[in-house]
Amino acid sequence: MRNLVYFVASTLDGFIAAPDGSFDFLPLEPDVAPYLVSDWPQTLPTFAHAQLGVQSPPTGRFDTVLMGRASYEPGLKIGVTSPYAHLRQYVFSRSLPPADYPDVEVVAGDPVAFVRDLKAQPGGDIWLCGGGQLAGQLLDEVDELVVKLNPVVVGSGIPLVDRGFSPSRLTLTSARPFDSGVVVLRYAR
Repeated sequence: MRNLVYFVASTLDGFIAAPDGSFDFLPLEPDVAPYLVSDWPQTLPTFAHAQLGVQSPPTGRFDTVLMGRASYEPGLKIGVTSPYAHLRQYVFSRSLPPADYPDVEVVAGDPVAFVRDLKAQPGGDIWLCGGGQLAGQLLDEVDELVVKLNPVVVGSGIPLVDRGFSPSRLTLTSARPFDSGVVVLRYAR
């Protein structure tokens, strides 16, 4: 059975993006980049591989990425229609016409049913890269949560998980601190 891994950058107060969806206040810190290149290369956008020294296509645990429409849109704004071309890409949206986005597969149906079916198929693990609404719908399907916790407090924005008050306990499996103040936290269900 494949695992669903929610790997995401967050602020200390639990936000993955500003209210407008931007996330440039969460830069890739120079001391964290080598760790991501070595341990999580598949989570780096294809267009950045050469600049970061990532073997392309990168090898690793993922063969699939899931993203909400709002997580997909920043790439579109800079002309990137296939942000993770090295992975099978699914974008969950009820408003994007699939024919207009041939570089990804647009999914308009129930994310939970879709992910349950995907997890039952053979293949590598599945990366949930965002956003908060999609993570809220899929939280019960997440097998591992990996948070790149940034030493920033923003006060409001798009939450790490947007599903209302619904406590869900996870177990910390590792914590990797960096000199920049970033800590990569790994949790299992």
